[in-house]
Amino acid sequence: MTALLPRPVGRQKEVLALPAAGHTVVLGTAGSGKTTLAIHRAAYLANPATDHGGRTLLVTFNKCLVAYLQALGAGLGKVDVRNYHHFARGYLANRGKMSNNAIASPNLAATYGQQAIDAVKQAGWNAHVFGLPIEFLVEEFQWLSQNGIRSADDYVDAEDDGRMGARVPQSERAAVFTAYEHYRVLRNANGKPYDWDDLAQTVVSEFANDSTRRFYKHVIIDEGQDFSPVMLQSLAAAIPADGSLTFFGDMAQQIYGHKISWRSAGLNVQDRDIWKFEQNYRNTKQIAQLALAIAKSRHYRGIADLVEPKSPTADGPPPALVGFKTEAEEMQFVAARAQKLAETGTVAVLFRDRELEQLLPRLVSVTPTRLHRELNAWPRGPGLFYGTYHSAKGLEFDSVLVPFASSTRLPHPPDVTAFGPDDAAARNTKLLYVAVTRAKSNLVITHTGNSTPLLPTTAGLLQRSQR
Repeated sequence: MTALLPRPVGRQKEVLALPAAGHTVVLGTAGSGKTTLAIHRAAYLANPATDHGGRTLLVTFNKCLVAYLQALGAGLGKVDVRNYHHFARGYLANRGKMSNNAIASPNLAATYGQQAIDAVKQAGWNAHVFGLPIEFLVEEFQWLSQNGIRSADDYVDAEDDGRMGARVPQSERAAVFTAYEHYRVLRNANGKPYDWDDLAQTVVSEFANDSTRRFYKHVIIDEGQDFSPVMLQSLAAAIPADGSLTFFGDMAQQIYGHKISWRSAGLNVQDRDIWKFEQNYRNTKQIAQLALAIAKSRHYRGIADLVEPKSPTADGPPPALVGFKTEAEEMQFVAARAQKLAETGTVAVLFRDRELEQLLPRLVSVTPTRLHRELNAWPRGPGLFYGTYHSAKGLEFDSVLVPFASSTRLPHPPDVTAFGPDDAAARNTKLLYVAVTRAKSNLVITHTGNSTPLLPTTAGLLQRSQR
């Protein structure tokens, strides 16, 4: 096993020897070692010296995380580390169902979505939500695909349990589903049979008609809270009857679109098959206390299977919240501090969006590593990384800097426009939680003007200063 991978401790060791058949769910808080467990579990299940040994798929949602997992799990043998869409495209290609450029990009999907809405409005369908920003309707189309909704009646009857904010009223769902169907027709007519969200539906259908021997005996899902129910169904169908599926997830870090529970995927899981890990092994006590305060905000109420973290004993400096008069001064400070810290440890500068992340490279004299989907190899040793909150999912760094945590920037204004203030606040609070919990020992949050209202105001959680 690679020296980069921490050894399992305490109750973590018990997960490695769970039954090598059936479905198991492991829920843990940030820093509880889920990724460590996922890699160790993959090695255990793939071990050819055991009766249960067989080819194993270690799958995650974030493509950037794949490079990190591959570095940690080097030399695992018959373990394939993939992101979900790599797996899905490979399987569909093997079945003759995937051609070049068959998947509509998010921008193209939004274009077809708007055209579909315009067309059904001209046909006489009316709905208040048709007047909302296209991002709202595109995400609703994604939710329909992610949950395998196949008819207007199913959509009208669908429950909203766990979904954030105000969604489409039942009285308008027939109109929205008509637009969704027209969107799919438009997409297919333009040579795009799939988008990134309905790819899994075809995988499920293909497995239902596939009587050949399954390529994988075991599937390990890391960061499983980001997988849609249909994705999970497709992965459950990818293993034989004597195979296993192990789901690792943290509902507090569920940041992609609507909240969707793994329970709606229909996995064959009894209460005895659900394991929970509350101990935080990553963060210092001070960082963990801030993360816990964020997780106790009103935006986390009603989330199923939320695991409340236990504060670790490791001590460290309190997270810093530093204010500036201008954003230029703020970024100069962030760049200088990050470059200095990167001399002796791993440092990540995390941004809310891609546009802002472009500011960092021009302000440092070193070449930082960008966290993005095309990152193929994970750098070893100390260094400077930068990317979005989304791209840092599942990763950890000695130090993390979070710039632009200002009231004018967080919640993200486009989210407020598209989804309303409450929904936007909920989305961005969870993103902020992800960013904060990436830091092992040193966390610096900066802002210009007033700080974001998404941060807790409890005294002592943050060391506040003004430059």
